[in-house]
Amino acid sequence: SQNDFLREWLPHKQGYLDVLLDSEAPPDLRICSICSRDGSYRCSDCFWRPMYCSSCCRQAHSKHLLHRVEQWNGTFCEESSLRLLLVNAGLMLFLGHDGDACPTIGGDFPPFIPDADWEDGDTEGRPLHLKPPEFSDYMIVVDVSGVHFISVSYCKCADCPDQHLQLLWARLFPASTVNLSTVFTFRVLNDFLRDNIECGTSGMNYFNKLRRITSNMFPHFVPNCYRELLRVARIWRLLKLLKWNGFGHQEIPVGEGELVLFCPACPQPGVNLDPIIDSDLWKYARTVIMDGNFKAEHMHDKRPSDQVYLMDGRGFIVSRDRYHDYLKVSKDSPEQSSCNNHKAVNQANANQHKLEATGIGGLACTRHGCFFPHSVIDFQKGERQVNMDYSLIHAIKHNSQGIGKVLTFYNVNCQYMKNLHGRVQSSPYLDIPEDIRLIPGIGIWHVHGHRSECFTQYSPGFIKGAGRVEGEIIETLWSILNIISGSAQGMTAPHRQELLDFQMNDSNFQKIIKISSSISRKFKAALQGREEARATFRALDDGLGKAQRDSWSAQEQQAMEDRLDNPLAMDIFEIRIEKGKADAVLRQPRLSCNVALTMKSIEMTMMASPNSRHNSHRGSCTWLAHSLQIQQLQTHLCIEVKELSSRSTETRKLEIARRRDRLESDISQFLSQAATYIGQTEEGIWEGLERDADWSDAKDEDKIKMWRKR
Repeated sequence: SQNDFLREWLPHKQGYLDVLLDSEAPPDLRICSICSRDGSYRCSDCFWRPMYCSSCCRQAHSKHLLHRVEQWNGTFCEESSLRLLLVNAGLMLFLGHDGDACPTIGGDFPPFIPDADWEDGDTEGRPLHLKPPEFSDYMIVVDVSGVHFISVSYCKCADCPDQHLQLLWARLFPASTVNLSTVFTFRVLNDFLRDNIECGTSGMNYFNKLRRITSNMFPHFVPNCYRELLRVARIWRLLKLLKWNGFGHQEIPVGEGELVLFCPACPQPGVNLDPIIDSDLWKYARTVIMDGNFKAEHMHDKRPSDQVYLMDGRGFIVSRDRYHDYLKVSKDSPEQSSCNNHKAVNQANANQHKLEATGIGGLACTRHGCFFPHSVIDFQKGERQVNMDYSLIHAIKHNSQGIGKVLTFYNVNCQYMKNLHGRVQSSPYLDIPEDIRLIPGIGIWHVHGHRSECFTQYSPGFIKGAGRVEGEIIETLWSILNIISGSAQGMTAPHRQELLDFQMNDSNFQKIIKISSSISRKFKAALQGREEARATFRALDDGLGKAQRDSWSAQEQQAMEDRLDNPLAMDIFEIRIEKGKADAVLRQPRLSCNVALTMKSIEMTMMASPNSRHNSHRGSCTWLAHSLQIQQLQTHLCIEVKELSSRSTETRKLEIARRRDRLESDISQFLSQAATYIGQTEEGIWEGLERDADWSDAKDEDKIKMWRKR
């Protein structure tokens, strides 16, 4: 365990601390690692942190200008900079000739116009290596190792590219194409994107980290390039997506959703299937899940008319202008749920005046958990049907030519699907392909919060071809997206759109690279589940007569055929408890189609049977019913004991202890009557358990199972 490793390390604590302290000091002989002369510089980024004399340090770092060095000041090694060491040696970053000086180089340099913010114009008190440059040929270079001032020399050849492109060839991304004063290394941009995706690091926090890397004592003296980082990161995301999705070799228009990834396992004719397929086969059906996420809020833009969209509609979030045009002409009448009190329905018109978007809604494939391209929408009030209609229609049309069935899961499908086709037909912006049939369902975890009829009408267990689906998989996707939702709340609309698109694309990428192991694991679970289901079905089927079996089969087939047009047809599968009729049902040769019995009715019927009136069996029915009550109390108590924690109050713990004491008393009383009804005493039962080799080491819940079996 982790604690074992910590205990293993603790005896070495002082030795580790000695090494850390000794490594801060210069070596006993401060000699240059190259020429053996007096060493006054130490590089923090070179392996083993070697000492150099000034000449060898310049020579060793002529093409490693972003290394950080320390200088011996007679007492300790203090922070310094290579630019102070190289300034008089004529060493700089040469562009255009693989790091060598251009043969036509002149002495004129472009004027230095800083576009970074200097928080303190007064350089008094600043360390020398953090003072603003005094020469016009210096540039601010932002790297994972911190913020640097580097002297740059451009190529002056007649056929040389523009200066900002020369910087790109050196893997330096300019913050501007005109005033070239700040650049970002490719690796710092990649590092920021990874930090943003995995850790949810905002641009401000990330750049503050770089300032502290540059100087932990004086971060406020490091130039602030936060605004430049945000601007360049937006462009960097777009370029990455264009390159990854095959738009790098020719300039062609990018269509809706073409800059992001989708599920490789879901059926897509022309992509992973032949264009012509048998659309009636369930293996070619799509399963989608719909949901809203109210963590991804967005505040109003300060200047909404002055925005530049780089990804509008090309990723997961739909095209903004067309979506807003659709909302203007679409009417969404508030609808009160006729089912249980669904929050998504009853609060669909909850307005938030301070927010431009109260959240987002979208779709993902139910089996593999990949977001659908060009299907994520903003909510203006709540999770309204008019919003989800737009998302659903765009999702089911994505690479769907030839797809005949789409199984949709939504936690309010019993309300949402009532008038979907009417809403779609009345909108000039929406249409459902004629060859696609929508089959509504509700995830197994959500269906338990609905009316009992919803279970049979929408549960995947009653939908042919649905299989075993993860009805809550989209919630796991929202939790990943929520890592960056907070930092996106105050961004401009285009920036937020690009950030969410990139995060969702990475989520799909992670699903893709792990999909082989995921499908393999699910397939093994499905094989095991199939055998268990077959065994259960055989046990039920073997107890039926031919007439009953034929009757049920005919009813099932008819219900399945009528389900899409009339969900009420599925009510034949609903188990109804008819109080007062249990005795009559028991006396029938076989059980009726859909009547279940209560425990009380069974006890009453058993007590009324001739055998129970015999002296040797009198009271046995009540005694057996009492055992079932004890079993139920044990189950409830086990659940509540597991929920206890160190934060539980003493009152709660005392209540559990009292219930356990009462239960043990009930068990003792029950066992004391065992000899009367089954010919075995309480002592005999306990002795049998104590002789069991596993009894003494068993947990409480295992002892309960062993007691029940005994």
